[in-house]
Amino acid sequence: MTAIDRTAYPRSGERLTREELERRYGLSEADLVFIRGKARGASGRLTLAALLKARQDLGFFPAPDDLHSETIAHLAAQLGLVDPPICVVEDAGEKTLYRYRTAVRAFLDVVTYDERGEDLLTGAITEAASTMSDPADLINLAIEVLGKASIDLPAFSTLDRLANHLRTKVHTTIYTRTAERLGDEDVALLDDLLVVAPGAVTTGFNRLKHAPGPARPETIKHWTERLGWLTGMLDPDPLLNEIAHTKRRQFAAEARSMEVSDLLDIRRPGKRHTLLLCLLQQARAQCRDELIEMLLRRVRKTQNAAKEKLKSLQDEHREIEEKLITVLGQVLDNTRQSETDMEVGRRIRAVLAERGGLDLLSEQCETVSAFHHNNDLPLLWPIHAKVRALLFRLLELMDIRSTTQDLSLLEACGIVIANRSARRDELAYDIDLSFASQRWQAFVIKRRKTGVMLDRRALEVCVFIHLADALQAGDLFVVGAETFNDYRTQLLSWTECEARLADYCADLGLPRSGEEFAAWMKEQLMAATAAVDAGFPENTELSIDASGVPHLKQQKASGQPEGLMIFEAEVHARIRERHLLDILKDSTSWTAFTRHFGPPSGADPKIARALQRYILTVFGYGCNLGPVQTARHAVGIASADTLRRLNAQHIDVGKLEAAMTDLINAYDRFELPKLWGAGQAAIADGTHIPLRENNLLGSQHIRYGAYGGIAYHHIADNYIALFTTFIPCGVWEAIHILDGLLKNRSTVQPDTLHADTQGQSEPVFGLARLLGIKLMPRMRNWADVTFYRPDKSVSYQHIDALFGREIDWRLIETHWQDMMQVILSIQAGLVVPSMLLRKLSSNNRKNRLYQAFRELGRVERTLFLLRYISDPQVRRSIRAETTKIESFNDFLDWITFGGPVIKSGDPVEQEKQVKYASLVANAIMLSNVADLTDVINSMATDGLTVTPELAAALSPYARAKIRRFGKYSIDMEDIPQPLNPAPLPFEVPL
Repeated sequence: MTAIDRTAYPRSGERLTREELERRYGLSEADLVFIRGKARGASGRLTLAALLKARQDLGFFPAPDDLHSETIAHLAAQLGLVDPPICVVEDAGEKTLYRYRTAVRAFLDVVTYDERGEDLLTGAITEAASTMSDPADLINLAIEVLGKASIDLPAFSTLDRLANHLRTKVHTTIYTRTAERLGDEDVALLDDLLVVAPGAVTTGFNRLKHAPGPARPETIKHWTERLGWLTGMLDPDPLLNEIAHTKRRQFAAEARSMEVSDLLDIRRPGKRHTLLLCLLQQARAQCRDELIEMLLRRVRKTQNAAKEKLKSLQDEHREIEEKLITVLGQVLDNTRQSETDMEVGRRIRAVLAERGGLDLLSEQCETVSAFHHNNDLPLLWPIHAKVRALLFRLLELMDIRSTTQDLSLLEACGIVIANRSARRDELAYDIDLSFASQRWQAFVIKRRKTGVMLDRRALEVCVFIHLADALQAGDLFVVGAETFNDYRTQLLSWTECEARLADYCADLGLPRSGEEFAAWMKEQLMAATAAVDAGFPENTELSIDASGVPHLKQQKASGQPEGLMIFEAEVHARIRERHLLDILKDSTSWTAFTRHFGPPSGADPKIARALQRYILTVFGYGCNLGPVQTARHAVGIASADTLRRLNAQHIDVGKLEAAMTDLINAYDRFELPKLWGAGQAAIADGTHIPLRENNLLGSQHIRYGAYGGIAYHHIADNYIALFTTFIPCGVWEAIHILDGLLKNRSTVQPDTLHADTQGQSEPVFGLARLLGIKLMPRMRNWADVTFYRPDKSVSYQHIDALFGREIDWRLIETHWQDMMQVILSIQAGLVVPSMLLRKLSSNNRKNRLYQAFRELGRVERTLFLLRYISDPQVRRSIRAETTKIESFNDFLDWITFGGPVIKSGDPVEQEKQVKYASLVANAIMLSNVADLTDVINSMATDGLTVTPELAAALSPYARAKIRRFGKYSIDMEDIPQPLNPAPLPFEVPL
C-alpha cells in the first residue's frame, strides 16, 4: 500500500494561516445565499458551510468536525455566529448530512464517484502508467483527473488499490513483451552481466554503472574501449522501441540503484532483463555523451595550452624585439648622418654585421613576427599531435550528422580522417572551407608556384576545433547520444505550438504575431528612451562624459532601525538551542518531506526505522560528513553501508527537489519571510566547490584559481533556497540561470531574477523576455555595454551619446515563430533553457535563431539599462537582493562542516551533494522562522518593542543556537508541536 503522505491526497484538520483561511474558506455572496436557502438554524448553516467549503477545498466531504476548530470559527464568524454551535456529526444526523451533500453537489455541479469515475480513472491511469512508475504519481494523476471531471474523491484506499493494480498490469505487459523478443543468446548475454567473468575484477553490471574520470588521454582510451564493449553487445533499441522514453529512464534508474543480489532476487518473468536492457541503452547513450565531452575538453585544452605557449614565447621574444628595435634605431641614425646613398648602404651593412649578420636578424624577425597579433595557430599542432590518435579513434565510434544543409565541415572531417596517416605536408585544395573563419582559412591555405595547396596539419587542427564548436552549438549531433543528440527532435511541432500559442500569449500579455510583437517591442523601447531623455536634467545621479560613457553616483547605504542591537540581543536570549539533527527531525514531522524517499520502483520502503535513517542520511550527506563519519558518530542507528545504500537506491535528484519543495511551501505559510521579500524575485549565483581530480566535470577555474566545479544556487528574495544544481567550471553561468525558476514547483513563484555579470548575456535576456521573466542583473561592466537605438532616424537631446547601432526589427519579426517554438517547447517541459542556451552560444553566430534571440535580448537589455540609470530604487533593490546570495553561500559553508571537497567523481552524486546541502539549509530556515515567530509574539505579549522594521532586520540564516557536533542521536519519540504559522503582532507591509 502506498503511504498517503507520499501523495497529494488532501487531508482535513490542518491548521491554516489567516491568508489560507481567507483564500480557501472565505464565503462569497453566492455561498451565503445558498447556505441561507438550504439550512435552518445556526448549527445547520454552519454544517452546510463546512461541507460546502470542504468539498471545494478538498474534493470530498469530510466529517464537519474533522475540520480544524479555527476553520470552523472562521466560517462561523462569516455567518455572524458569535458562539459556534457544535456541528451535526455523522451518526447523529445522517439524513441531514445526506441532504446537505446532495445540495452542495447540485450547487457546485459535481457528482459522486461511481462506475463512471472508475472507468475514467482506469483509462487515465493505464495510459499514464506507460510513462510513470511511482504509484504516488499515479494517485496524484487520479486526483487531478477527478477534480477536472467534477467527481468526488473516493477513499484513499480505493485510489491506491486501483493505481497499483493498473500499474502492475501495464508493467507485466511490458516485461512479457520484452521477454518474448529475447532469444536464448540474448538472455544468456544479459545473465552473464550478473556474474564475474574469468579474469575480471567485477561484474559487467557494475561496469555499466561506472562514471568517467577526467578528460585525460588514458581516460579517453579507456572510455573508447568501453563504448566498443557496450556497442558490441546486443542492441537494446529494437527491443525497447515500444516503451516510452520516460519509462525507459525510470527502469534504468531502478536498475542503476540495485546491487547484483537485488536483480537476482527478481522473480517476475522478464523484469530483470527489461531493467538490464534499459540500463544498457542508457549507458551507451551516456558513454557517447561523455566521449564527446572529453573531445570538447581536449580541444579546449589544446587551445588554452597554445595561448599559454604564445604568452610564454612573447615574453621570451621581448628581449629580441628590444634588440631589433635598437638595430632599427641605429639604421635610422646612420641614415640621417649619411650624405649619400652609398654611405648609407655602407653604414647600414656595418650595423647589420655588428648585430649578428643579415641571416640571424632575418631569422629573429620571422620568429617574432610569427606570433604577433596573438597568432597562436602555429602552436596548436604540436599540442594536438600528442592526442590525435585517441581523438580519431573516438570519431570512428561516432555517427555525427548535421542539423543544417551545410555539410562542408563533415566533408572536410572525412578528408582529414582519410589522410590521418598521410606523410605529405600538403593536400590539394578541393575542400569547401566556408565553415572556417577568414583567419583560419589564411592559415590553412598555402599559395605555391604550382598552385594553391592546403597545409594538412593546419587543416586537421582547424577541423577538430570547428567540430567541437559545432557539436557544442548543435549544428552537428551524435546519433544515439542524449545531450549531444539532435535537439530539434525535442521541440514541439509548429502545429502543436499553435494549439498552445493563444493561451500562452494571453497569460503573458504578448502579441500573437511576429509583426505585432516587433512593433510592440519597438514602441516600448521608443517610449523608454524618450522618457529617460526627458528626465535627464532632473537625474542628478547620472552623468555622461565626452566619450559617451555613462557614470552613476554611488548610493548611500541605508541605516539600521533604532534599537536593533537591543532587539537582536533579546531575540538571541529567547531562541531555543537545538541540534541540527533535531531540526531535521522536526522539519520531517511538520512537512513529511522524507515521504518522497524510497525505492525507485515506487514501493514503500521496507527497511527498519526508515524515517530515522532517512534523516541521518540527509544529515550525513548534507553536511558532507560522508557515510563513514556519520555512522561512526551515530552508533546504533545505521551503518555506513546502510547510509550508502539509502543514498544510492532510495534518494535521487528528483526526490531531493520534491523534499525541498515541501520545506519551501511550509516556510511560505509564515508571515515573517514576507518582511524579507515578497517571493516575487529570485537571486542566482555560483560558488566554487573543490573536487578531487577523479571526474569529468571538474576543471581549473580561472576566476577562482582552483580545481573543481560550480554549485549554482537560486534563492528567493525571502532567503529560502529554490533550486540548486552543479555545473562545470568554464561554463558561462548565464546558461543555467533560467532553469532554476522553471524547475521550481513550490508556492514561491518569482518572476524577477537577479544575478551578477556572469548571469546575463544578450540571448539570455531575449529568452527570459519571452518566458515572462524580468532579468535584472548586477552588472559590473554595465557602462561598457552597448545601448541600442530603436531607429536610426531617432536622436535624443541629452542621452544620444549612449546609443550605438540600431535594432534589426525585421530579424525579430521574421524569426518570431522560431523563437516561440522554442519557448513553447520549454513551457511544455520538453527541453530546459540551459540546453538551448548552450546551442545559442557565441560559437553559433551563423545560426539565425541565435541571432534572433540575441537581437531581442539587445532590446530587452537596453530597456533594463534605461531603467537602471533612471530609477535609483531599481539600483538599490538590485544591490540589496544580490547581497542575500552572498549570505546564503556563507550559510552553506557553515552547514557543510564535513569539508568543502566533494569526493565523488560521479556527476549524479555531485548534483545530489549540493542539493542535500540546500535541503538542510531549508530545514534550518523553516525551524528558525517558526522559532522567531514564537519569539516575536512572546516579546510583544511581554510589552517589548516589536516593529516590522526590527523584525525585517533578522535573518533565517541564524545559527548561533544550533549545535552540529557531539554524539549523534535521534529521539523519534520526541514529537514536536504542530507547525503553527501564527500571525505576527503587527500588520505586515505589502
